[in-house]
Amino acid sequence: VSKMAALLWLALGGALLLLLLWRRARPTGSEGGAAAVVVLGDLGRSPRMQYHALSLARRGFRVAFVGYAGTKPHDDILHNENIRIVHLAENKTWQVGPKIFQYIAKVIIQSVQLFYTMLKIEHPSHVLLQNPPGLPSIAVTWMVCLLRGSKLIIDWHNYGYTIMSLTHGDRHPLVRIAKWYEKLFGRLSDYNICVTSAMKEDLEVNWNIRAITLYDKPASFFKETPLSDRHRLFMKLGKDYVPFKARPVAEPIAAGDEKSAFTQREVRSGQVTHLRDRPALLVSSTSWTEDEDFSILLKALEEYERSIGDATKLPPLVCVITGKGPLKEYYSALIAATHFKHIQICTPWLEAEDYPLLLGSADLGVCLHKSSSGLDLPMKVVDMFGCCLPVCAVHFRCLHELVKHKVNGLVFRDSSELAGQLKMLLREFPTAEGKLNLFRRNLRTAEQLRWDESWEQTVFPLFSSS
Repeated sequence: VSKMAALLWLALGGALLLLLLWRRARPTGSEGGAAAVVVLGDLGRSPRMQYHALSLARRGFRVAFVGYAGTKPHDDILHNENIRIVHLAENKTWQVGPKIFQYIAKVIIQSVQLFYTMLKIEHPSHVLLQNPPGLPSIAVTWMVCLLRGSKLIIDWHNYGYTIMSLTHGDRHPLVRIAKWYEKLFGRLSDYNICVTSAMKEDLEVNWNIRAITLYDKPASFFKETPLSDRHRLFMKLGKDYVPFKARPVAEPIAAGDEKSAFTQREVRSGQVTHLRDRPALLVSSTSWTEDEDFSILLKALEEYERSIGDATKLPPLVCVITGKGPLKEYYSALIAATHFKHIQICTPWLEAEDYPLLLGSADLGVCLHKSSSGLDLPMKVVDMFGCCLPVCAVHFRCLHELVKHKVNGLVFRDSSELAGQLKMLLREFPTAEGKLNLFRRNLRTAEQLRWDESWEQTVFPLFSSS
């Protein structure tokens, strides 16, 4: 038996040596003109990786954008001739039996699918992988890069094991295995990108991984929405969502004119104006996961509701919460149980092109993202700032790298503090005075580097190197 084991290890060692020699003999660097951007998740719900794909395509790379179908990606992705979307097949056969069996089966099936798919695509000079999810994608893409002589770049958005710990706890065996796996295979990449300076430091100190920081930046289509486009959006959404429809008690409307809950368009002249007594539009975006506690917002709205009519001159609210995720049904039940008179809540899923328009039309954003690691930043706030939308965000470790308290928004720690901020910001709405418009002016005058400029300076050199 010992001889057989020795022979087996010798054979494995020889095979690995041959693979390494083959890798050295294969072309590397940017000579191939092809790259792969890989997400072991829904491509349409991976905006940062969509931006990576677009940035590569604009610089002449032929990009294989690999991941699962689901949400429609942005039109810029779909209509770019240099980007080919390569879908991984959805397979639910592993969803039977005990949980541990399901998890093992899922990892095996995904490993085979991803490995086979990555061998079929055009030979990439570089593979850019999103982590998390990194199990099993880091190990699989590393093996593919070994076989094909490609450079592996990991874009660390967070740590996968910390997300698992939200459900299972820090000491669960699966969480410990995931942490060991992430550290081991994360070190095998050629280059690493991360989303905050705090994560860069943590990767270097605790993981022995050197990374460069590429902050999330808004794409060019995140900007303030012109009033005419706001009106068209509100009229469109009003067909499906009551809070966007004109209220019966609103100002009288001339024959033929159009009115939403917020705007009015005079058909004869085409002029669009805000309604004088319009509600304030509050927007939040979520993945409906454990790291976002929406009961904080609901409790704050309850306190806000109680304050309306107490000589505070607070406006009614339309609260729009966008997104998909596992806890949406749970929170939808809580929302349905509320009995607001002055607040309307709706939870639409928007088309990719409508989401920036909504942010650019809103009066205030709310972010309830609490990083599972304390080291990543909410991209939704980046997008809101791109639209010059002030934000109230829940506090966590490195939030200060993005939200500057009392400059471009406010930071809160609980529902009571959030309620106080909502009342302070929306008092006397919609007059131009007050903190809300001060924050908006600060965002307008801030020197915001857009995604493509930041990517050119930070990431493109990795693809230019051999």
